[in-house]
Amino acid sequence: MPTVLRIEKFRFFFFSNEGKEPPHIHVESNDKYAKFWLKPVQLAKSAGYNAKELNEIRKLILENADLLKEKWYGHFGH
Repeated sequence: MPTVLRIEKFRFFFFSNEGKEPPHIHVESNDKYAKFWLKPVQLAKSAGYNAKELNEIRKLILENADLLKEKWYGHFGH
């Protein structure tokens, strides 16, 4: 599971066997977890994060969208 980015307490990553799904990113910190689609950026699911944290994560994803998509396509190739 390649870690793509770390910002503050958040770790952004994807699993190597997920190339058949649309581009997305997983986020975790402590015992909290979320998954966001990248095109367009929207929440797919979450566990433990409150609305304020999810908005913060979404903002970080939007700010780093080009890098996250580059890493996705670099790993999965489509």
